[in-house]
Amino acid sequence: MIVFYDIQAIVHVHWVPEGQTVNQVCYKEVLTNFREWVRRRPEMWKNGSWVLHQDNAPAQYALSVKTFLTKHKIAVLEYPPYAPDLAPHYFFLFPKTKSALKGTRFESVDAMKAKATELMNKLSEDEL
Repeated sequence: MIVFYDIQAIVHVHWVPEGQTVNQVCYKEVLTNFREWVRRRPEMWKNGSWVLHQDNAPAQYALSVKTFLTKHKIAVLEYPPYAPDLAPHYFFLFPKTKSALKGTRFESVDAMKAKATELMNKLSEDEL
């Protein structure tokens, strides 16, 4: 799961297909889809005021990804090494979602994805 969120809400969730490695090709495709999603949001696209803050996964620092971001003028807030306090999804978003799903049996992977997405979308602005 790759999640994009801001201080108000979950903005976009991308479910990585089972067995797929998130490499530079995969991540660039996710960014392409996310960019198209942002383009359909005039309040975000019009003034170009949004900034992408990524963690330090290797795929995010690949040359092809950096080239894509530069080409499309996507501002990126660089992630300093060893700064876990800048990765709230590791300490808040994912644990909160996982604990709410713990012990639940699902009929299918799609049912689990739907429930996880629903839980994340229910997070309040105060929580984010």
